Amino acid sequence: MVSMRQHAISIVGIFLALAIGVVLGSQTLAADLLSGLRADKTDLRQQVDVLAEHNRQLTDELTSADRFIAGSSGRILAGTLADRSVVVFTTPDADTGDVEGVTKALETSGVAVTGRIALTDAFVDAAEGDRMRTAVTNVIPAGAQLRTGALDQGSMAGDLLGLVLLLDPADGQARSTPEELGLVVETLRGGGFLAYGDTPVRPAQLAVVITGNGAESTENGHGSDIARFAGALRGRGSGVVLAGRTGTAEGLGPVAVVRTDAALAAQVTTVDNLDREIGRVTTVLGLGEQLNGGAGRYGTGSTATSLTLAALPG
Repeated sequence: MVSMRQHAISIVGIFLALAIGVVLGSQTLAADLLSGLRADKTDLRQQVDVLAEHNRQLTDELTSADRFIAGSSGRILAGTLADRSVVVFTTPDADTGDVEGVTKALETSGVAVTGRIALTDAFVDAAEGDRMRTAVTNVIPAGAQLRTGALDQGSMAGDLLGLVLLLDPADGQARSTPEELGLVVETLRGGGFLAYGDTPVRPAQLAVVITGNGAESTENGHGSDIARFAGALRGRGSGVVLAGRTGTAEGLGPVAVVRTDAALAAQVTTVDNLDREIGRVTTVLGLGEQLNGGAGRYGTGSTATSLTLAALPG
């Protein structure tokens, strides 16, 4: 007959055997799992290496394409905007290299740059809206009136600056005297809304608005103001191109706002790859498109319809 002591020893032996089995089994499982993880790590490293090499090749191709376009820009742009004039606006987040690149492309096209005006942080600051609207309404030239129905600061400023800075498309004449133009831009500069150099700003047929990558516009809601500013300018002149980097065509970036507004998209040409040479060339060609009555969406963003113009403007 089995005693309680023997029975207890048997139970202990069973649990001990189970414990040993679990330990041995877990060690085997851990070894298998570790081996599998090492294999996965090796596979992932190989995939990363392949993708990195592919990315390097694409970067090299883009760099080569930029060099080719930069070297060909003279043949592409030379004379395309001869006897035309343009005023250049820049937003607070515009990249200096992009501005220089567009300026060089404009010079190559033969267009006369009549002014370079920087929109300041105050210009797109909603907290400064009332102050800027007051400044705008106080310097409207005698006998003129703003025709935009919108009361946002971007639309009102764009309409006023378009009125005094852009030539009338109907007859090519200025709609303000030099004194009236000077009063408008000096008042807005004095209020901290604009910045420009000592060279007097003169009226032009066309305007380019150079913006940045869209990050600040999305974060602070500036995209709508810039988009509506460009649209109001276009309502007064022969053509406006709004150009920035890819991010500006996403979310609430100014290019994105223009492209999602049917009325604005039908009037303003947009470019979203200004950090590449082809974007800078396209910006200038877009002015020619505007003069011919067209408007396009160019670049590499998801809302672009083409990389660049299909044909040079006539």
